[in-house]
Amino acid sequence: MSAPDLPARCDIAVIGAGPAGLAAATIAARAGLSTVLFDEQPAPGGQVHRAATTTPLADPVAILGVGQARGVALARDCAASGARILSGATVWSVAADGTLGVSLAGAASPVVARHVVIATGALERPMPIPGWTLPGVMTAGAAQILLKTGGLVGEGRVVLAGCGPLLWLLAAQYRRAGARIAALLDTTPRANWIAAARHLPGFLASPYLAKGLGLLAEVRRSVPVFGGVTELRAEGGTSGRLARVSFRRGARAEESLDADLLLLHQGVAPNVNLALSAGCAHDWDDAQLCFRPALDAWLTSTVESISIAGDGGGIGGAEVAEARGRLAALGALRRLGAGDPGGMRAKAAAHARAEIATGLRGRAFLDTLYRPAEAFRIPHDATLVCRCEEVSAARIREAVALGCPGPNQLKSFLRCGMGPCQGRMCSLTVTEVMAKARGVSPGEIGHVRLRAPVKPVTLAEIAAMPTSPEAERAVLRG
Repeated sequence: MSAPDLPARCDIAVIGAGPAGLAAATIAARAGLSTVLFDEQPAPGGQVHRAATTTPLADPVAILGVGQARGVALARDCAASGARILSGATVWSVAADGTLGVSLAGAASPVVARHVVIATGALERPMPIPGWTLPGVMTAGAAQILLKTGGLVGEGRVVLAGCGPLLWLLAAQYRRAGARIAALLDTTPRANWIAAARHLPGFLASPYLAKGLGLLAEVRRSVPVFGGVTELRAEGGTSGRLARVSFRRGARAEESLDADLLLLHQGVAPNVNLALSAGCAHDWDDAQLCFRPALDAWLTSTVESISIAGDGGGIGGAEVAEARGRLAALGALRRLGAGDPGGMRAKAAAHARAEIATGLRGRAFLDTLYRPAEAFRIPHDATLVCRCEEVSAARIREAVALGCPGPNQLKSFLRCGMGPCQGRMCSLTVTEVMAKARGVSPGEIGHVRLRAPVKPVTLAEIAAMPTSPEAERAVLRG
């Protein structure tokens, strides 16, 4: 498939084929609107259902859990709905008028949609510790991708470190797949348990309870767990690769473990890059320590032609993401004036909202309990923050002392956020480091300004785009 195979126009464009995107595309296509679902991966599923229809694992349910079956069902329903699913397609620009910049098979082309649903999900929160750029150190999410897509687990002594449900889930999945886990280093601050207690009633009534308790019990039965970790450092050996992990627990003396692979994780945050580049307004959410888009009751952003569904609009989990995808699609149908025989869509929207409310019952407890410690969000001076441009926390603080007010001006000082990742790996850390140095809130500092292209695309692709000057300006303006 090549860029000429892309449709020039469609009614609804959905970006991201995770639970939210699959659900949104299915609803829109079943309503009779021309619907195109764009996704970068070879097959639909997103992160949570990644490779659900193409898994190399002999028994994926036994290793990954029963959620994989839901991913297969969502992908099947979407394929049967009439939606056009374009895998391997990178959307690198979204303009306020619905013009997308899309790369497929090495060629770029504009696609004009009457309405856009951004369902790009979440990104792992950066966990910048000393040594996190060493070979042998990676994120838990990256390790899970290798497990799901290639059936691969790390060899040798594996250490998991950080906090959050995904860390415990991966520990269980790795153990089931035969990995040798040396330890799980839990960085959850002990004070978080006290702070989370007031949200316990909601959590007890949530769908997370039984699943979470079972997961904790399974991991603790087979993996050494070290709680209350307050400092963490990855150390290299003579080969330049990871050799050991050093850590402290409160006032105890420093401890160390030999390790061949260190997997870091401290929660996820909405992937807002595409929405920000499109001009959608975002606010700082102190409960989830992230920027999240301002959305109305139908999940429409401040740009009328753009809705944001799933974890990209706030972390809620797979079930909530799916319901948000349906609600966003129903809102798009309403905006485009699609017929609603029998008023069934109003009932469907009410049902989706009820599902979202149920799924979010225990969220406040989880957000409070697994709120990452400040020491793991705002690193020491010598620790690298921007990996692309090799900028340390000390250099960012120096720039602030020189009068740099925010992350957009920091680009001129240090090029932070201007590398291939376009701030995906560093923007939250940059914001919090600068906010702490200036003594203001992260919301006042703001997010790094993003412009198209938000993903790497060659100049040759852009130059060869079959487009009018007006469409070209819309795509590049984002």
